[in-house]
Amino acid sequence: MQKRFVFLNVFLLVVAVVVLTGIGIVMLTSTGAYAQDNHGDPQYYLRRQLAWLGVGAVLCIFAAIFDYRWMEKRWWVLYALAAVLLICCFVPGIGKKINGSRRWIGAGGQTLQPSELAKLAALVALAWWYSRKETITKSFLGGFLYPLLGVGALVGLIAPEVDLGSSSLIFGSALLVMFVAGARLWYLGAVAVVGMGGLLLVVRMMPERTGRLLAFLHPERYPDDAYQQLQGLIAFCSGGIYGRGLGNGMQKFAYLPYAHTDFIFPMVGEELGLWWTLVVVLLFLVLLVTGTVIATRACDRFGKLLGFGIVALLALQAVLNIGVTTMVLPNKGLPLPFISYGGSNLAFCLAGVGILISIYRRGLGERPDPEGRVFAAKIKSRKTPRI
Repeated sequence: MQKRFVFLNVFLLVVAVVVLTGIGIVMLTSTGAYAQDNHGDPQYYLRRQLAWLGVGAVLCIFAAIFDYRWMEKRWWVLYALAAVLLICCFVPGIGKKINGSRRWIGAGGQTLQPSELAKLAALVALAWWYSRKETITKSFLGGFLYPLLGVGALVGLIAPEVDLGSSSLIFGSALLVMFVAGARLWYLGAVAVVGMGGLLLVVRMMPERTGRLLAFLHPERYPDDAYQQLQGLIAFCSGGIYGRGLGNGMQKFAYLPYAHTDFIFPMVGEELGLWWTLVVVLLFLVLLVTGTVIATRACDRFGKLLGFGIVALLALQAVLNIGVTTMVLPNKGLPLPFISYGGSNLAFCLAGVGILISIYRRGLGERPDPEGRVFAAKIKSRKTPRI
């Protein structure tokens, strides 16, 4: 009965991801053709997204087939690779500067966003640390400071790219994993307050980010900075309950910037209506619940923490994107998982789903003992000793 329950969660997880990805492809078909930088090709973004979808599907399948526990032994490989690629963003000829940010590397027309790998690397490193240092989770150094510095090293390489969204996302997901691992709550609360203060200080030093924050607080006083979010609200309102119809949205005609990327959720509301926006929210809730159940059924502590970290990362990114596009949060450039255009994000989100499936598969025949060691559920029969 318990195995059937967990299998149902995996099935619902896969269904939710497939439907979300399908909605993303449909909406990208509708909005990508009218993007200003599509190089005169209406199918430019659609073809690139489909190619990345193929890459992500392969990563998902391989991650589901192979034992996720190899990452526990090779965590430093992912961590070092992420750090090197993040540094490459600032190397001339390798790093790509787009819209004032150095978040990409690549050659020719092919680009990769290393911060997507850094998100996974940070979670793997945290899960490894707390799985081998379970007895010191309540201490200040081993249970809080050292893991925080490990995550901070990657965040410190991402922040200069002018990517405060990814930095905040990694930082928030890391704090959630540390909380689940058993770190003291008042340590985490203190660092969260300090982090928010530091983020506000950085925002004040960047005029563009300051304008976004002021526009969020007083949109009527700063209509230019609040333009994107206001146009998103117009898209939601004009769509109503049933929507204008697929392909009939008006905001994508140069009214709503980045309608195919960060602000694709308002286009769902305009063209498909309120019901489909609620479906999207419901699917992310399904992903959150089913992923959490899978993580709690992991056969070891590393799998529990890694699985929860992946779920927290996907759910938190969805919450931030939906909050921004509905003007509940200040404007911050983060894609909506599985739906927004963005090949690197789509590929690593699918890889994360594959890791969750691997955690489920490894937990079928194994369970942890009270001391955290893993042993097989089926014990091989011993030979009867000769008399």
